[in-house]
Amino acid sequence: MKNVKRVLMVLSGKGGVGKSTVAVNVATALAHRLRVGLLDADLHGPNVPKMLGLEGATLMIRDNKIVPAVTPHNLAVVSLSFALPAPNVPVIWRGPLKMKAIRQFVEDVEWGDLDLLVVDLPPGTGDEPLSVAQLLAPVDAALVVVTPQEVALLDARKAVNFARQVNVRKIAVVENMAELRCPHCGGSIKLFGQDGGEKMAAEMGVAFLGRLPFFPEVVAAGDSGRPLDFGDPARRAFLDLAEKVWEFVDGV
Repeated sequence: MKNVKRVLMVLSGKGGVGKSTVAVNVATALAHRLRVGLLDADLHGPNVPKMLGLEGATLMIRDNKIVPAVTPHNLAVVSLSFALPAPNVPVIWRGPLKMKAIRQFVEDVEWGDLDLLVVDLPPGTGDEPLSVAQLLAPVDAALVVVTPQEVALLDARKAVNFARQVNVRKIAVVENMAELRCPHCGGSIKLFGQDGGEKMAAEMGVAFLGRLPFFPEVVAAGDSGRPLDFGDPARRAFLDLAEKVWEFVDGV
């Protein structure tokens, strides 16, 4: 880890807000011009390999170190999914085993020289986020992904306060699924309310990096393992967000 310049934790207070979608596509976008790694720390739901087209990959060991898988976009990836015998095998672990796995992914992986390590965390503020925050302390930045609805914002506030309590240097919010553009009339449909993420960020005194509309083509790309393989305006939205994220993180 001494050769990793910046660390970004991507977290959310609750599931279903598109956190992994944001992590995968932002990391892929930045890998075009930076040296980027992606650690899938969601041990019970390690979906990152599927979203990157890496299903079936296995963990490789070289000189007693774990070697990350690499995508065609030159993104280095490590996930517990690579060590499971089949995709449908559940991980039934208590806290100590999860902490040991996280420690191995941090200390025993040959990440090499990275400009940025993105850590995709499970929802909530439990064992995995706490282990990552402690092992990589001080973490450079946290990106809290949220939808505009109040139910999601309740938990997102906890995620922001968690990041503060574990001394993350900088915290930002991105609002996902902010709207859906009607394919027939072009009108905007506010699926989960309006501006909730931006208002929460202002109330809590953290940065707001923007909104991502709901794009059906992004869902299809994630299901088929083709990150960023969609047209504008979806592609442009993720590329713009990725640049804002890097500017935010690298300005620590």
